[in-house]
Amino acid sequence: MPRMQLTRRVRFSAAHRYHRPEWSEERNRATFGPCSNPHGHGHDYLLEVVVEGAVDAQTGFSVDLGMLDRVLAEEVTGPLDHQHLNHAVPEFAPGGLIPTTENILLWIWARVAPRMEGARLVRMRLHENRDFFVEWDGAE
Repeated sequence: MPRMQLTRRVRFSAAHRYHRPEWSEERNRATFGPCSNPHGHGHDYLLEVVVEGAVDAQTGFSVDLGMLDRVLAEEVTGPLDHQHLNHAVPEFAPGGLIPTTENILLWIWARVAPRMEGARLVRMRLHENRDFFVEWDGAE
């Protein structure tokens, strides 16, 4: 059967702060600018998830959208929407990974990829705003 790719978009709002606790406030400010504000700042994120599967002869579907939507709700919007990522995600806690758009996308990929039943995760794109996004296809 032919293989097809489909894209699902989900949105979530979250706050974060770029800060290295072992650095001085001056170095944090010089490196991260206003993103090092002690209270953090927020974004309305848009995540695009591209998955691939073989078109099923009986259903005509290439991917089980119910499964995909369930995984995205459980692994992305559920844990991240309306959260401060430095507090809600242990990996982004002070002293851990800085919750850059790149690191957030890697974190999402690691949670979603193993849960794709009957589909292959091809690519993700995380938009921080309408002018900036990161994209990854799982390659090292």
